[in-house]
Amino acid sequence: METAFKLDSWGYQVSTNSDACISAINSYYQQVLSYGRERRVILEAPKHDQDCVLANILAGHFLLSSDPFRASPYIQAAQSRLGYATSYEKAVFDLISYLIADDRDDDVVVESHAKHLSDYPKDMVSLKRVQVFCFYMGRPDLSLDLVQQVLPENEHEHYIYGMLAFPLLELGRMADAAKAARKGFEINKQDCWSQHAVCHVLQYECRFKEAVEFMEKCSSSWSACSSFIITHNWWHVALCYLEGHSSMQKVLEIYDHYIWKELERDDAVPPEVYLNALGLSLRVYVRDELDVFGDRLKVLAGRVKDEANWYLEWHFDVLILWALAKTGELSKAGDLLDGLKLRISQMNEKKHQLMQRGIQLAEALYEYGRGNNEQALVVLGPDFNAYDCKMIGASDEQLDVFNEVWYSMLLNTGQAAKAIETIEQQIKKRDGAPFMWRLLEKSYALTGREEAKVAGEKGKALECAYFN
Repeated sequence: METAFKLDSWGYQVSTNSDACISAINSYYQQVLSYGRERRVILEAPKHDQDCVLANILAGHFLLSSDPFRASPYIQAAQSRLGYATSYEKAVFDLISYLIADDRDDDVVVESHAKHLSDYPKDMVSLKRVQVFCFYMGRPDLSLDLVQQVLPENEHEHYIYGMLAFPLLELGRMADAAKAARKGFEINKQDCWSQHAVCHVLQYECRFKEAVEFMEKCSSSWSACSSFIITHNWWHVALCYLEGHSSMQKVLEIYDHYIWKELERDDAVPPEVYLNALGLSLRVYVRDELDVFGDRLKVLAGRVKDEANWYLEWHFDVLILWALAKTGELSKAGDLLDGLKLRISQMNEKKHQLMQRGIQLAEALYEYGRGNNEQALVVLGPDFNAYDCKMIGASDEQLDVFNEVWYSMLLNTGQAAKAIETIEQQIKKRDGAPFMWRLLEKSYALTGREEAKVAGEKGKALECAYFN
């Protein structure tokens, strides 16, 4: 019997005669690129054509993160029908099969995706997949190379510009990132990833009030988005309020109404939602404002002490360690830290070396949560820079808090001179953040320097300029 083919939304051949199957695949593409809440739509595709390789491998990959036992039959079904698949389907199958292999080489994952995108440059979902992978490798340079590789074939595709903007942000190319993000937003004002990139730029430029106004105006378009992007975008808004020295009540409202609210949903909560809640809590703690949050950190720690939440993302684990240690769950925190050390010891030599900074940061946040600043500083060493820890799967904006933690540790242990040196360097790069000036004021005061008054006046002026 002659095999029937249909074209997916990229224009590539898929071996199926089911309109419903191809429609579900295309809907899944849209959900992935728009950070939609309904990515489960891909599970409909194999129902309409149980022999479709692309439907099965995409369904299997989707389930791996949430329900791995259910994933296996889909992957096996895809493999059993490879002889009937198109070259495009086989290529996607090979990419995903290697990506989920226990003995994969991360560099090979990137190289194989680059080859695939050379053959199928309109496959935006494979581009998104490998960009996310590069993020967790801490390699925005590779991510940028991949999106630039396919840009000429996708100049009219609005999602490409948010995907272009993000690695540019991570490489410090703010002007280029702003241009790409604005272009994506102008093509489609509903594109939450372009909105997110615009906010990143505004935050970096210390235009906090403008960032808040922009994101709050965009927020009405987030109702169909995933819990991750909703809470992450509101996390950015909360940070702008914090950085602009707004009322802590505004930060608390965002936590309660837009972050914790997602944690109370009946459906499964992605780890990134807890991560946004923890990341905001740590920022508030570093600013000595955690009392405003009442028992919220303890309630949050009660959730993440469940081991089902462990070992999903390094960044998440680091924040869990701090929360557990800070709330007195030392036994649980110790178990998590021991588990991370065991995982490090089982990695191949290349990955083991790469993750050394990650495990040091984890151990330091555990000690910091316990109040042991001295030991935390010993673990991090004298030249710590959080931006060297991208391999934990965190953006510069997410990593900033660990630099703030380090400054706090230095001041708490009487190392004000070292704190002054590092804070002054940071202010030279970005001088519009009131909190940094307040830290500098405190550092100067501890060393008896007259500049403390000037730093304090600068911090106060900035505080009054934003939201007061």
